[in-house]
Amino acid sequence: MRVMEEVATLVRSCGRCELCRGRTNAVPGAGDIQTEIMFIGEAPGQNEDREGLPFIGASGKFLDQLLESIELKRDDVFITNIVKCRPPGNRDPLPDEIAACSSYLDTQIDAINPMMIVTLGRFSMSKWFPNERISRIHGQARTIDKRVVVPMYHPAAALHQASLRATIEADFERLPRILAAAREQLSSANGDPDPANQMRLF
Repeated sequence: MRVMEEVATLVRSCGRCELCRGRTNAVPGAGDIQTEIMFIGEAPGQNEDREGLPFIGASGKFLDQLLESIELKRDDVFITNIVKCRPPGNRDPLPDEIAACSSYLDTQIDAINPMMIVTLGRFSMSKWFPNERISRIHGQARTIDKRVVVPMYHPAAALHQASLRATIEADFERLPRILAAAREQLSSANGDPDPANQMRLF
C-alpha cells in the first residue's frame, strides 16, 4: 500500500522533534497492512533503534508469546508505536514528541483501517482514554470512532513487575472473543450475516 510506504519514508527522514538527533533508525512499524488488529506501543528501545523494527527486545519476545497464545504471528498483525524514534535512555515520551508523531500514526490507522486497536502501555492508551488509569481499564474493550479499542499493559510491565504477567496474559486471552463480537456487530450493521470474507485471524 503506497500510503504506508510514504509514511515509512517520511518517518525515517523526520526532523520534527529533538529525538531525530539521537536516533540510529526511526521505527515506522511492521506487519500486515491489511490486518484487522493493530498493536500500538509507546516508543522504540535500544534494540528497535538499532534494527529499525518494533518490539524486538525482551518485551518483544513476550509479545510474540502472547500472540502465539491466541494463535497469531507478527505477520498477522501490524505493530507500531506512538513515537517513532527512541527517547534517550528509554525514558518516557514527552508530549511534544507524541504530538510530532501523531499525524504519522493517524495516517497509518486510516490506511490500515483496523477493526481493533490494542494499546500497549499508558502513553498509547492516553490517545483514546485521556486521564484514565491503565490499572482501572486494562482489558476493557470500548468502541471509539467505529473501532474497538482495547487498552492493555505494555509487555515490558511484566518484565519489571512479575505479578502483572498473569494479568496481561488474561487480557490477551480475551482478544479473540472481543474481535469476534466486533465482527458480528459490523456484519449486523452492514446487513451481512456472513463474515467469512472479513480476514482470517480467528
